[in-house]
Amino acid sequence: NVIGKPIIAYDFDQMDSVLKAVQKLGLYKDIPLGVKMPPYLDGRHFEKAAEVLNKYKGMVNYVASINTIGNAFAVDIAAEMPVISSKGGFAGLSGKAVKYTALANVRKMRELLDESIDVVGVGGIESGEDAFEMILCGASAVQVGTCHWTEGPKCFDRICDELKSIMKEKGYSSVDDFKGKLKPWSKEGAAIARAAKKARQGKEGSGASGVAVAKNGGDIYMVLSQVMAVVVAVLLADTFGVVSLNI
Repeated sequence: NVIGKPIIAYDFDQMDSVLKAVQKLGLYKDIPLGVKMPPYLDGRHFEKAAEVLNKYKGMVNYVASINTIGNAFAVDIAAEMPVISSKGGFAGLSGKAVKYTALANVRKMRELLDESIDVVGVGGIESGEDAFEMILCGASAVQVGTCHWTEGPKCFDRICDELKSIMKEKGYSSVDDFKGKLKPWSKEGAAIARAAKKARQGKEGSGASGVAVAKNGGDIYMVLSQVMAVVVAVLLADTFGVVSLNI
């Protein structure tokens, strides 16, 4: 992005001219060169962007998809004002809200780009499952931004551990075992998804039952405690002659 200027990658002629100028500098011969891409929403835009990038496949090593979705707006109803101060409250949208747009861009870029150009998945990644989905759609790596901002650097180990757990459960020993191998939709796949959802719900239900049992057990304990307190009180009263027990 150039502050005060339109997003370059939405003007495909300008994107071409910028990449051509960078190519003339020759810097890509010494350092890997990547291009951060904006979110595309139209099929033809994916095609035009890939067409330009493929012209420079010897220079562009990777693309990172996506940048933020531009010109989002949030309102603070308590103060009745925009949530942020810059640009009158307008800003790029990131985090979980952009995940599905990011997945679509990663998928389309991987389909259309030359295989020599890697795709880095960016947008809404906050769990191992999110990272798995990005890689399954064709990402060679993922970038975590908003989650790091809210959770701190500990999120990296957590996401990696969750990803390893998913891979182990599925029998994958390497990212290459599933990278870019998204299966087409099928009735068989839908059945597998329903079975997995049912299994998760069963586990959640078992957990809820355990809580209910524990809660009922606590109620019984409370009743027994109250009965014992009454018995002790009566015995003490009998001992000190307050009441008399005839047994």
